[in-house]
Amino acid sequence: MSFAVRLARENGWSADHAARVIDEYRKFALLAVTGDGEVTPSDAVDQAWHLHLTYTRDYWERFCPEALGKALHHGPTAGGDAERGRFFRQYANTLKRYEAIFGPVPADIWPSAQQRLLDDPRARRVHPRDAIMISRKAVRRAMVALLMGAAIAFLLWWRT
Repeated sequence: MSFAVRLARENGWSADHAARVIDEYRKFALLAVTGDGEVTPSDAVDQAWHLHLTYTRDYWERFCPEALGKALHHGPTAGGDAERGRFFRQYANTLKRYEAIFGPVPADIWPSAQQRLLDDPRARRVHPRDAIMISRKAVRRAMVALLMGAAIAFLLWWRT
């Protein structure tokens, strides 16, 4: 299975979206090995980076030396408020550098710092084998229908 197919499958993305994320991952990697300061990826780009790291031979023997010209390590965060502030600054600088070199960032792959660093970390990846996903809108509709049905049943019972 190709890298792009696996990336799409594991993230529930279309093949086109996965291809776009891979292109953005390459741009991010270039930003990471050039210029001053550290950079922070978007969640989608980070998913591509994490998966690429599992293809160890390609990552360390081809991509880093041949495409980037140097090693690009991925370090975990220590977490906490100080780290969050640092990542806000890094992510803002990453987006600024991206725009200076590549032009406008695609918002569907590079969301705002608020979404990337406050909202996205609260998300949980759920395997469809383990759970069913129902949108909040569908739950609201079901609850309204259930309550209306209960009200009608109560009124019919009350009249008898």
